[in-house]
Amino acid sequence: MQYRKLGHSGLLVSQFVLGTVPFGGRAGFEKTGNVNASEARRFIDIALDHGVNMIDTADLYSLGGAEEVVGEALGDKRDNVILASKARSPLGDGPNQSGASRYHLIKACEASLRRLKTDHIDLYQIHNWDGVTSVEETLRALEDLVKSGKIRYFGTSNYTAWQMMKTLGCASEHHMLKPVSQQIYYTPESREAEFELLPMALDQDIGTLIWGPLGEGLLTGAVSRHGKAPASTRQGSGWPEPYVHDMEHAYNVIEVLEQVGKEINASVAQVCLAWLAQRPAVSALIVGNRSEAHLRENLSAFELTLSDEQRQRIEKVTRPAPRYPYWHRFTSGMDRIDPAEQPFLDEYRQTLDERQDQAQK
Repeated sequence: MQYRKLGHSGLLVSQFVLGTVPFGGRAGFEKTGNVNASEARRFIDIALDHGVNMIDTADLYSLGGAEEVVGEALGDKRDNVILASKARSPLGDGPNQSGASRYHLIKACEASLRRLKTDHIDLYQIHNWDGVTSVEETLRALEDLVKSGKIRYFGTSNYTAWQMMKTLGCASEHHMLKPVSQQIYYTPESREAEFELLPMALDQDIGTLIWGPLGEGLLTGAVSRHGKAPASTRQGSGWPEPYVHDMEHAYNVIEVLEQVGKEINASVAQVCLAWLAQRPAVSALIVGNRSEAHLRENLSAFELTLSDEQRQRIEKVTRPAPRYPYWHRFTSGMDRIDPAEQPFLDEYRQTLDERQDQAQK
């Protein structure tokens, strides 16, 4: 297992992070799995044996049920892991049972600590943007949680790049602690994060944790153009995520992952994870597992080595169309390209070059 520094912090995290969405399986999360404490304890032992040093959860998952399972399963192994959780999501009908206000965050953190059976959370993340609470209030509440010893670091989840920059700017202006990471959705089928979020992370030295790297079950091999996913899988059970704009494109992505998998005797899921783990700005992949077999399969992905040709083949099939102002960088012949954009622009440029070559033939 390889370890990477999480943003501008000194924290080293494993490339594989054990996700806990399947833990608990209640309050609307029944379709994601129902891993109990005994099974979770086994998963944690296996993950630790493979060098995994981080577990990610949230108060939203099974409305606290996932945190309860983690707390029960960790036991005396608490000090062996970096424990991450999240808050901000609605946990009830009351007007203050949601958001990133000081009132809600401190109450939510204290409730998570009780469920997790720990005195601190290593990485506390704002689960989504709060368009009502001021950024300064959220940051001061998080800084107070750090000073009180209840959390060690904090980050964001599902922010846009401008929202993260607003947060970083507010922290800098008021000399407050800054978030060290962002948690975002990014897969071979859905590469929108490359336009703003990943360049921002490179430029601002923000760690990037990827949730749903297997596309919420879309890229596990269970989905194909030739038939419906089994009802026992997340995509066959009616789970609403992910949003797929172009299913034909998704099938093409799945098929190239399958082709590469056949070449190296690996599953679609393993090829997907191996490719994502080497993408620019990616710190770690958060992978949830319903069974021990899935866990072992996914852990093995981090031992795979894709050839340059295989990585480039996957990149070409999954490449998004260049968007403005990125295509304008090429057509106007701009120089002085920002290093944070360079790795992505180099790939997008190939699309325009290929179209120009075809037009000239």
